[in-house]
Amino acid sequence: MDTVPFWACRKCIAVALVLGLAAHADLSWAADEDEALRKQAIALNDLTGNDALEKAIDDLLKDKDKTRKLLTTADRMARGKDQPFNYNAAFVLARTAQELKDLEIAESLYSLCVKTATKLQSGQKLAQSFGGLIDTFYENKRFDKVVKFCREFLEIDGDDTVKNLRPVVMERMIQAMARQGKIDDALKLTDNLIALEKKDTGWWSLQLKAWVLREGARLDESAKVYETIVERLEKDDTLKPEQKDRYLDRNRYLLSGVYVDLKKIDKAAEHLQVLLKKKPDDPTYNNDLGYIWADHDMNLEEAEKLIRKAIDEDRKQRKAIPDLPADEDKDNAAYLDSLGWVLFKQKKYEEAKKWLLQAVEDKDGQHIEIYDHLADVHMALKEKDKAISVWKKAVESAGTSKREQERKAVVEKKLKDAEK
Repeated sequence: MDTVPFWACRKCIAVALVLGLAAHADLSWAADEDEALRKQAIALNDLTGNDALEKAIDDLLKDKDKTRKLLTTADRMARGKDQPFNYNAAFVLARTAQELKDLEIAESLYSLCVKTATKLQSGQKLAQSFGGLIDTFYENKRFDKVVKFCREFLEIDGDDTVKNLRPVVMERMIQAMARQGKIDDALKLTDNLIALEKKDTGWWSLQLKAWVLREGARLDESAKVYETIVERLEKDDTLKPEQKDRYLDRNRYLLSGVYVDLKKIDKAAEHLQVLLKKKPDDPTYNNDLGYIWADHDMNLEEAEKLIRKAIDEDRKQRKAIPDLPADEDKDNAAYLDSLGWVLFKQKKYEEAKKWLLQAVEDKDGQHIEIYDHLADVHMALKEKDKAISVWKKAVESAGTSKREQERKAVVEKKLKDAEK
């Protein structure tokens, strides 16, 4: 049998010692880091007051990579037998996890908040905890979880804070059910709410019904309900003038959107013009009226003026905001898309491309409809390869809503035709 030279054995031993020391150093460093994270998490127990809690959340979000490690450590601590966190610490960590879209940790830590709030018999903290859970999963389109947590909250026999929040939670549960496609179930619950209001003058819960009907693509019914809401609000003499105007404007605006979906553009324009008469400098109203006219090849010159005014007024509003962060001082991607689209309709293709390219640079502008518009411009300019590339991005960006899925089918057909 061959023997290994003594010098080789000594060399192997030396290497093993070096590697062992390195591994020990790595473990030691990891242990030190973990201990530092544990101390940082436990220090959150000392926070008091809403301002301090909000500042702590803002500070944690400044270094997201480090904070993700903190959340992992804190979650592991919270799941232990003798979890160390009071309500404030758990809430700060849960909110931070929500902001970072870590759903598992957010659920775990908000659930800890619920347990702690229950022990404290605090209706305010219970409402805050369940609100965090419900918002987290609604924002991330986990509507099954939203319904689950809403039902849990509605079963609590709490104080006045809890009782006063029940209608809001019921509305959110109905919205989540509608988003799940359970339109009939959502409408039954909505009708129960409507039955609690005055038969011929109530309008509050009708807003929810109109929204659910629109979500279920029952557009004619939705429009009729919104019309009823507008009529009842106009006659309502119990509201303060500013309240009445706010509710009227909101419902009239939503009604205009339903009429757009119904392809009743004159009706939609009529309501937007009423809104513009009251608020001629409102960017949203200017943009929406300009866009729907452009999209249906109507009043193109006037549409362009309205959209350019929307962009100008939006810029004025931003200038009036003190200390606006630089990354928020940007043109609205939807308005840029509208301008590009109305220019396309006027066959001003090069100018249209400039605005649409600017729109899709913004994350908010990376939407199937805007990509589709840009691709149409590329095709008009005989830039077929670029159009194909953009249509592929459009398909990838499509959301799950009925409207976006319908748009996706249209884009896929354009893409197929272009690739022939």
